[in-house]
Amino acid sequence: SVILVSVVLIAATSITHAERAAQPEAFGSVIRSLWWAVVTITTVGYGDVYPVTAIGRFFAALTAITGIGLIAMPTGILAAAVSDAIQRHHANRDGP
Repeated sequence: SVILVSVVLIAATSITHAERAAQPEAFGSVIRSLWWAVVTITTVGYGDVYPVTAIGRFFAALTAITGIGLIAMPTGILAAAVSDAIQRHHANRDGP
């Protein structure tokens, strides 16, 4: 989705500007920061690359919270709805 791609790019750009001086090997460019942004937004959080500056940690927290709102919560809601639909289907099929 366009919103998700936009959030990934904004997160990668923000963390690059916040962490470039402290960790140029990990966050030296937006391209290098894209991995961190995707992993953080999808709430996987491998821990292979992480911010060390205060502003970088602030952006990381915002990114993680945004990821929960964009991916984790909707996925849980969808899974619950599918489970309810399956249970209703089984109840209707088996009869009262």
